[in-house]
Parts: sequence; structure tokens; C-alpha cells
Amino acid sequence: MGLAKCLENDCFDPLDPNGNITIIFDIHKWTDDGYQARVTIQNYYQYRHIEKPGWQLGWTWTMREVIWEISGAYAAQQGNCSNFKDPIPHSCKRDPNILDLPQGTPDNKSGNCCHGGLLAAWAIEPPMSYSSFDIKVGNLGGIFSAYKPANVTLMAPGPGYTCGPFLDADPTVSSDVGGRREIQVFRTWKSTCTYSSFLANKAPVCCVSLSTFYNPDITPCAQCSCGCREADSATSTCIDEDTELVQSISNLNMVKCTDHMCPVRVHWHVKNNYKGQWRVKLTISNYHYWRNFSDWNVLVQHPGFGQSSIVYSFNSTVLSTASYADEVALFWGLPNYNDALLRADDKQLGSVTTEILINKDLHSFTLRNGWAFPRRIYFNGENCEMPLPDTFPMLPNGSYSRKTNGSLSLFLLLLLYITISTLHNWQ
Repeated sequence: MGLAKCLENDCFDPLDPNGNITIIFDIHKWTDDGYQARVTIQNYYQYRHIEKPGWQLGWTWTMREVIWEISGAYAAQQGNCSNFKDPIPHSCKRDPNILDLPQGTPDNKSGNCCHGGLLAAWAIEPPMSYSSFDIKVGNLGGIFSAYKPANVTLMAPGPGYTCGPFLDADPTVSSDVGGRREIQVFRTWKSTCTYSSFLANKAPVCCVSLSTFYNPDITPCAQCSCGCREADSATSTCIDEDTELVQSISNLNMVKCTDHMCPVRVHWHVKNNYKGQWRVKLTISNYHYWRNFSDWNVLVQHPGFGQSSIVYSFNSTVLSTASYADEVALFWGLPNYNDALLRADDKQLGSVTTEILINKDLHSFTLRNGWAFPRRIYFNGENCEMPLPDTFPMLPNGSYSRKTNGSLSLFLLLLLYITISTLHNWQ
């Protein structure tokens, strides 16, 4: 939440150094006892989106403000408005909690509203990465002044975000008359919110497993990657594949019992090695019994993405990285096909998969020393637990060569024996 604090290193993502959610408060009109303002929530995270049930934005008024009217959103509580007769304010709460209107609500006054609180990731769908609403603030006595709200909070939809105070910024400028005239608001305040997985989650939420065509061994997710199953209670943290139990369980955080105990597993399989290309199969599996992941995305850091590639069943793009030599590729589902990672049930896991054909850079490509495996994988912006490098599937250890050399030695010894025996017989 906004009241929580996080260390700078924990709130900073090196693969998305400029990522944040910015709250913009634009005052564009004075009224008899206050002002009218537009509030915009802009998601600048490249691969972290806000999904159902959507964002909740809050702050604390520093004077005696009330919200007379609101368009494009609503305050969750009206509060005590007994000091007002007619009209009654929309909200008299000193610390209002604002939510977006449901999708499809016929409200066109606020410009960009009514997405049900959903915000797309900046790199995936920029036009859907922001939302705005209009408010009429009053009870300030008509002094043509305004006071910055304090204690900005953001739930999106759960905790994890820390928001800074509203600060004065250059007034927002928009265009009119076909772009030939600039219009400037009276005052602009901005608050920046950053995300911390440490604050949002008690344990990791995903893990990575690996396999290859050249080694029959599979490297599974590390044991207890996302926590361990409690030994004294069969259903306190997970459930086995029991139809009746799966259907009757009411814990919304329940997952399938596994060694890794993660809600989501990402599997990277090196499938084929061709002369000028190599092929990977990427599979994401949902072990959660009650949660669908809508508009999911997976981020993969791997040097191979510096070359062109073909992705068969997902959307994809390569993101620019300022501080890493390895390339970073972002994958997400195709609309109305596999953009939702469905929950597990008693019969099967929910999963989505694609194959990726990557061109080779013959100067750097190798299957040795784990080069073919990702350096890092994120699911929905959460860093997934990777296996330790010494557990990666390795190339064959050269036993075939030693076997060949041993056979050759045996053949030479046999040939020498036959030669000596033949010479002895001649004598």
C-alpha cells in the first residue's frame, strides 16, 4: 500500500529502470468554493499491468475538502455529510477511496475512464495504460486556492505500491483548434508510485524448470521455490488431485500440492538445433485452483534474443535494456485465443505454450555451460525463482568419444595380435 515503505533497491527493477505508476492531478477550473480537476493514473511499467479487480486510489485531504461531483469513477464511501443540506456531496470522507467504473459504463465526460480498474502494460498496449476521472472539489470558501492532498495510496489491486507525495510539476498542456492552440491547466501535481514484490508477496509466485533435446534429465523447479507444504495439515497450503476436495475448497489462495508450491511454473525446453537456427518451446502452467491470470505476460532475459526470431503462438517484442548486455523479450497472449491463463482443475493444469525459432549468431551460439537457458524470467512482472546453474541439463560428457577411442585401441591391439601370430606361423 501507499503507507508502506520499501528500500530503494527493492523498488528498483534493473530490467525496467523507468517503470512506475504516475498520479497526475490537474486543476483546470476554479469554482465558487473550490475547483474542478482531472486525475490521471498513468502506468509506465513496461510489463507490469493492473488486472481484476482493478486499481484503488486514495489520499487524505489536508483542509476540509469534499467531493461535490465525480465523473468516470466513484468514491467507495460517502462518509458523514450531515453538515450539508441540498445538494449533498458525493463524498465527505477525509480520506476518500476512489475506484474506476465498470467496463462499458456510459460515461464519456472524463475522457478515458470505465475500464473496470484495468491498466495495460506500457510496452504491450500504450493506449490502454492510463485512466482518468474528473472531480469537483469544494468547501474551501471560494478563495481560489487549492491544497495538495497527502498520504497517497494505490492498491493495484493488492498491496506492494509505495507512493510519494504530490509535488508541483509543470502545468499540463493540451491542444485545441486542430492543434493550433495550446491550453494550459492552472496547476499540476504529480505523485510517483513504485512497486515492491517484497511488500506484495510473502513468497515468490512463480518458478522456472528446464529441459533439452540432448539430455533426458529435466531440471525441475527448486524444492520449496514458493514456500513449503505444512506437514501437519493436509489442506492448509495446498490440495492433492482429489475431485471432491477441489470442488469444495473455499480458500482462494489454494494451489496444487507440488515440490515447488508455486502458483505458476514457466518451463523452457531447448527443442532443436539446426545449422542456422535453434528452437525453444516455452510453456506457462497455472497451478492455482481458483485464479485465472488475464492478460498475462512473460519476460525472458537471454542473449539469443539479439537475433531475429519467430514466435508461433504468442505476441512478442524485444525491449531495450540500458544496463544489460543480454536482450530481453516480452511475450503475451493473442486476443481471444490464449490471453487468459486459466486456473487448474481436478483434471488438468491450465497452460499456454508456444515455440520460438531463433536465428543463430555463430560467433556466440553454444549449447555448452548453460548458454541456451534464460538468465532471468518474470511472470506478470514478478521475478521467478530460477534453478541453480549447477543443476542445469548438461551436454553429454564425452562418453561416446571415450567409447570410440577405447574401441579403436581394442581394434589396434587385436590387429597387432593377429599380425604377430601370422608372423609366428610363417616362421
